Amino acid sequence: MLQLSFLQRDKAGTLERLAKRGGEDFSSLVEAVLAEDQKRREGLSELERLRAESNKIAKAVGIAMAKGDAGAADEARRQTAELKAAIADLEKVVKQTEDRLHEQLVRLPNLPHESVPAGKSADDNLVVHERLRELPLWAEPQPHWDVLAKLGTIDFERGVKLTGSGFPVYVGAGAKLQRALIRFFLDRAEAAGYLEIQPPHLVNADSAFGTGQLPDKEGQMYFVGADNLYLIPTAEVPITNLYRDEILAEERLPIKLCGYTPCFRREAGSYGKDVRGLNRVHQFDKVEIVQIVRPEDAYPTLEEMTRYAESLLDDLELPYRRLLLCGGDMGFASAKTYDLEVWSAGQERWLEVSSVSCFESFQSHRLKLRYRPATGGKPVLAYTLNGSALALPRIVAALLENRRQADGSVSLPPCLHPYFGAERLQPGDKTL
Repeated sequence: MLQLSFLQRDKAGTLERLAKRGGEDFSSLVEAVLAEDQKRREGLSELERLRAESNKIAKAVGIAMAKGDAGAADEARRQTAELKAAIADLEKVVKQTEDRLHEQLVRLPNLPHESVPAGKSADDNLVVHERLRELPLWAEPQPHWDVLAKLGTIDFERGVKLTGSGFPVYVGAGAKLQRALIRFFLDRAEAAGYLEIQPPHLVNADSAFGTGQLPDKEGQMYFVGADNLYLIPTAEVPITNLYRDEILAEERLPIKLCGYTPCFRREAGSYGKDVRGLNRVHQFDKVEIVQIVRPEDAYPTLEEMTRYAESLLDDLELPYRRLLLCGGDMGFASAKTYDLEVWSAGQERWLEVSSVSCFESFQSHRLKLRYRPATGGKPVLAYTLNGSALALPRIVAALLENRRQADGSVSLPPCLHPYFGAERLQPGDKTL
């Protein structure tokens, strides 16, 4: 959530940075927030005046009673009662004003960092790094769904029968490959200094609000109405919320956490060839990394986390590129985001496998996540970052498409051999 003090201090700068997001004009919402805040401050000022007046008259009652002036005491009591009623009415008005202010303020997205390019869509993103490594052409590339038809390691049709479209069933070597990737990613994260967390897969509304999923992404999350809980769209939500409403010692920063979870996304309105196979599914596995840092460390940390995710793609021997997202393609809560995409040889397109984002104080303001400086003084808001390291479905798709052999097997990169227990996925492995 944006800090109101920033809007008050620099309305023009706020609107200029929000304009980078393209599309929606936020000027009327910013004006509404500032107008509501003006009403709130005027109401609080009037409350302060009325309370001071009430206290003054209350003292007059005692003075009149001490002098034996019953009439003056009664008049003072009457005035005190009127003031208390006026104060109670005004407190209700101020509370309603504060509620409206909050409802408007949480609808404003984060301000893009100065380095983020303006733009409306993915077409305006910038390619800032490519690693187009040459892979041996073992066989004519095919889309991964055609490769899977021969391998039988993922069953889409039975997933539809069990649940619906977008819920694949991983079978035999397919399930084993998922497990191998998860273990590889977690081991690498631990070696990089991340503490592994196994969080709940459902969260309450406060947690979803804290990281910015609510009220922006209600339509993308699965909701368990009977218990008022949400299935997590990413491990970012429960892991970052571990420190909600806490004040940390500065000496504890940076905090580096990682976790593997399934992720659940409704992806309402998704259709067409771009969602075929593993391109976009409603349930998938992902390893997430999260850092909580001091403000001055945030953007160097963003670069470090992005390079770390790239190192995983280097180990997997996959061609990839890094994109700097434009304002219009960033998430609601993000101040700056890099996307990593792998090359899909069978589809001849790029597939996103990681987003690494800095949220500055946007999440921590909602979370009330602060740290106390080592030098003393008031607690200040921490900065939060997270990234996918990595999401599995499109990694699997890229491995299948880029490493298919002429005999129908799929060669696995050496980093996965000890985890998978073999060098290839073979046709004829056990299937349903």
